[in-house]
Amino acid sequence: MHKVLTIVCAILLTMGIARADDPSSAAMDAARSFVMTLRVTDQYKALLPGILFSLRPVLSQGRPEIERDFDAGVPAILEAGQSKYNNTMIERAAAFYAANFSVEELHEIEAFGRTATGQKYIERSREFSETGRKIAEDISREASDEIKGQMTQLLRDKGHKF
Repeated sequence: MHKVLTIVCAILLTMGIARADDPSSAAMDAARSFVMTLRVTDQYKALLPGILFSLRPVLSQGRPEIERDFDAGVPAILEAGQSKYNNTMIERAAAFYAANFSVEELHEIEAFGRTATGQKYIERSREFSETGRKIAEDISREASDEIKGQMTQLLRDKGHKF
């Protein structure tokens, strides 16, 4: 009986792991739709020229003839890069969201994303993330400075010299 129970548990665990690794097609469809609402590919489209042009000085090494040919090749590379990586980005982002949200939750989030408020949030989400990160860094720095002062004073009170 113990062996049967162990086998059943192993099968159930394996099924649970497979489910976590492989979201259902309904979850992936909902996640893809949500990713399109987020306009993830638009964000990538905005980043790609910067990625490409950061390579220009490295590849051209200040040689005008290479810079000219590089600049001439940019449109084709941009177009090819966008189509190739857009699908990859959609699929990876969809897999991430499908693994973390139920189909119902994805539909709810997407419905919010389609509202005026949701669109405003999506458009400004990078700004919000950067501001949140900056606030956390500022507060951490302030806390660190204050704690450093307190610890310095505590150690001085104990007779340590700095």
